[in-house]
Amino acid sequence: MLRIAIDTGGTFTDCVWTEGGRVRVLKVFSTPADPSQAILEALRVIGVRGPLTLLHGTTVATNTLLQRKGARVALVTTNGFEDAIEIGRQARPKLYDFFFDRVEPLVPSGFRFGVDERTDCDGGVLKAPSTEELRALVQRVKAADPEAVAISLLFSFANPQNERVVAAALQGLGLPLSISHQILPEFREYERTSTVVLNAYLQPIVQRYLENLELRAQYASRGKAARVFVMQSNGGITALSAAAREPVRTVLSGPAGGVVGAAAVAHRSEVHRVISFDMGGTSTDVALVDREVHTSAQQELAGLPVGVPMLDIHTVGAGGGSIARFDAAGALRVGPESAGADPGPICYGRGTQPTVTDANLLLGRLRPDRFLGGNFSLDLERTCGMVSAWLKRNHSKLSLEQFASGVVRVVNATMEKAIRVVSVERGYDPREFTLVAFGGAGGLHACDLADALGIPQVIVPALPGALSAFGILVSDVVKNYSRTVLWRVGGVLPRTDMEREFRRLRDLAEEGFRKERWPRGVRYQSSVDIRYRGQGYEINVPFSDKLLASFHAEHARRYGYSHPGREVEIVTLRLRANLKSSQAKLTVQSSRAKTKSAVQKTSVVFLGKAVNALVYDRDSLRPGKKYPGPAVVTEYSATTVVPPRLRFWVDSAENLIIRVR
Repeated sequence: MLRIAIDTGGTFTDCVWTEGGRVRVLKVFSTPADPSQAILEALRVIGVRGPLTLLHGTTVATNTLLQRKGARVALVTTNGFEDAIEIGRQARPKLYDFFFDRVEPLVPSGFRFGVDERTDCDGGVLKAPSTEELRALVQRVKAADPEAVAISLLFSFANPQNERVVAAALQGLGLPLSISHQILPEFREYERTSTVVLNAYLQPIVQRYLENLELRAQYASRGKAARVFVMQSNGGITALSAAAREPVRTVLSGPAGGVVGAAAVAHRSEVHRVISFDMGGTSTDVALVDREVHTSAQQELAGLPVGVPMLDIHTVGAGGGSIARFDAAGALRVGPESAGADPGPICYGRGTQPTVTDANLLLGRLRPDRFLGGNFSLDLERTCGMVSAWLKRNHSKLSLEQFASGVVRVVNATMEKAIRVVSVERGYDPREFTLVAFGGAGGLHACDLADALGIPQVIVPALPGALSAFGILVSDVVKNYSRTVLWRVGGVLPRTDMEREFRRLRDLAEEGFRKERWPRGVRYQSSVDIRYRGQGYEINVPFSDKLLASFHAEHARRYGYSHPGREVEIVTLRLRANLKSSQAKLTVQSSRAKTKSAVQKTSVVFLGKAVNALVYDRDSLRPGKKYPGPAVVTEYSATTVVPPRLRFWVDSAENLIIRVR
């Protein structure tokens, strides 16, 4: 069965698969109106003829949320708590901006319904909803005509009995139901309700898209067996049915594949502490991996809290398609608006506004005749003409080179700040890590960023422009389970109680894997959210006999102090179930030609000065041989720029290593 990983990006849709024992890659232009059209085109070009397994990293959930084009959602909650999603935490994102508009909740007030029920914090049912109340609730929800329903009752994480009763009553409406004790059985009412509402908001759209994709995959396979799996935000794949039921777990689907891929290729070069830097056409995603990929259970997307486990990825609107402009004061700005795949940068032939890609072309960093392996030519003449005219219309006296250099410096500053967010602001020193650069534009900017941050080494993996798809191809099957317990602990762990609760979570995991017919061999990782009594937020540490000592040490590393004698609270127990991928050890082998290819010369602008640089085809680089900069290294999926005075080489794992310091 052919196994293909496809990552849908803002500009390109990337495909990676194995054929004849070799890893192959294909990039096609994305179709934002219907991402599945680009996937169908890719399958046609690949030449799918038989049984197919499709592993998909999708942006449908993300785009639906960012564009606020989700379903009409009815929220059912405990009477008196209908406005919790609007009240939120009363935190001001901009403390001194009195005119700041808060993000509007996804459910307007007319679609929020209260139920007269109550469960206490220990799980005791104080009041169950009556039959009359449930009958009236069904009629009220039906009259509102929603497309999906979110159910989040107070303390349902402690006892879901009332929530089950309400869900059973609403089942007859035939609408998708998102139920909090199934999606996020944790405390913090606002975050839990927001997560469940977000799931309901996405469910009809994502479900229709995935079902349509499955039909198209079956069509492409000529009626043969076609199975579709989806990448999750936690760094693992899941069955299509699970992704359609809980689409909130797919909001960082594509970027998660990039982090997994970056960690995998770095490990093969014996590098275990990395910062992944994924610069695509629309945005840049950065994450820090300290020996293993970690998830975070509390993040925000489009200003809305999400409580399901996600890789700790920070995204900024800086990509190859990011549009340059002058603001009202005449300062140069880049992004977050993007030209995307349509119309794209000026050099693609249809765009009319200058972008980062156009700037790199003007500086000589991109070779017009070597883009996508020579299959697509960049229009340098059109770029020069249109950017010059654009500068005149904006009354700018900058030359083309000055403008292009300014665009690169501005976008680099945005990306440098993003890397500081996941490193310095998390208590990590970026000088102790390696920057793994990928995405179509990552290799163009990696050395500048590494130099600015003091990062000593850059790795540009094989197939850098499609590493997210490669990461999806080698990803494990992953499921996350959790339960809030809120236990106060002195110096002794309640180990028996903890093991009992972890056993319950493991039973749920085994049932989930069994329903989806996965093979045996699942591995389990237990961890605990823990805090000092009186604190409002907790730290996640692995479950072991040294749990308390590990917590104190991690607290000291992150915040600079700890209180070993102070009482702690065990807040939430977490279980990560992991089934190893059959492709986990897949490596990329170069198609290195036996004959030495000719090395070209070109002029590239560095720090405002044009210097002569050599242009290498990546497949012509001899493993282990060190080459000097300045240089431009081209390949099918990306281009890498090496500034003067740096050295680079290809190692035994086919990674391009650039020594910065």
